[in-house]
Amino acid sequence: MKKSDARLPRLEDVAEHAGVSHQTVSRVINNHPNVSKATREKVEAAIAELGYRRNTAARSLVTRRSQTIGVLGSELAQYGPANTLLGVEQAARDAGYFVSIAALRAVSREAIFDALRHFTDQSVDGIAVLVPHSETLAILEEYNAGVPVIAVGSLGSATVSGAMVDQKRGAELAVGHLIERGHRRIGHVAGPSDWTDGALRAEGWRSALSEAGLPHDLLLEGDWSAGSGYDIGRRLAAERSAAEPSATALFVGNDQMALGILRAFNEAGVRVPDDVSVVGFDDQPESAYFSPPLTTVRQDFEELGRRCMDIMLKEIEAGAPVSSTVVTPGLLLRASTAPPAASSG
Repeated sequence: MKKSDARLPRLEDVAEHAGVSHQTVSRVINNHPNVSKATREKVEAAIAELGYRRNTAARSLVTRRSQTIGVLGSELAQYGPANTLLGVEQAARDAGYFVSIAALRAVSREAIFDALRHFTDQSVDGIAVLVPHSETLAILEEYNAGVPVIAVGSLGSATVSGAMVDQKRGAELAVGHLIERGHRRIGHVAGPSDWTDGALRAEGWRSALSEAGLPHDLLLEGDWSAGSGYDIGRRLAAERSAAEPSATALFVGNDQMALGILRAFNEAGVRVPDDVSVVGFDDQPESAYFSPPLTTVRQDFEELGRRCMDIMLKEIEAGAPVSSTVVTPGLLLRASTAPPAASSG
């Protein structure tokens, strides 16, 4: 194709330039896995040389799809929701979809409905909802969006698909590790009880202790922040100095609260893990550099995003029924856990 040609390059021009079929070019553009590395590189080189750009408007007329996914989020200052959003957004882009993001300042039925209406007015092909509160699923069940809706962080329901990390299992892994190290009094510093994640992690803590025949009466609630962890840590340290320690180990609902607890314990002379073992949740990047490095539960947010988009694309492109998927978390062992002092040595 000559540079003097007035018209823009078409998909067929890319195919001819690369010496492949137009179906192959389409597969490369849409990130289809069944394309060899050499062929992909050849097509990408032709696209770059010709300056080809996908005509999304024309494609939308043919497919009657906008190639856009709406992503509704809240509490995006928190590590978990923020990284879940990134995972879903990346998976959508990898699948060839644009992403329209709406963030809620406050969670309510009216705010969620307004955001959903905003997306349907944009003619999005599907909506992923990352609002990790206990009432979210019921609100989504009320709204007929006319497109696939996935509640991320939930198992979903008969009318709304779900994609989540198994929060309860993650808590059971954390508490099970502490039990294996010999701890019998294991407290839990939970996240807010109106958060799905907070409630499920607390449920996993109780479940693991009950199964082992151990008490589960040492429960404190924070707000996910390092500041709330610090306040709780100071309180726990003061109780230790006033009487016999009530817990030899803590399962903390997220790494940020664990960070605050570690600082409070350090200031009060409570040694981790010699006096108290601490396990967090999330595996935020800094947790490996806490003092001591934090044993924690890792969530695979990229995998969660991929699973979410797999469900959505099946519903959009193949009319698949509502479904759900669960990602299994893993436990990362670092230096913040050890056997209790009475049984060590």
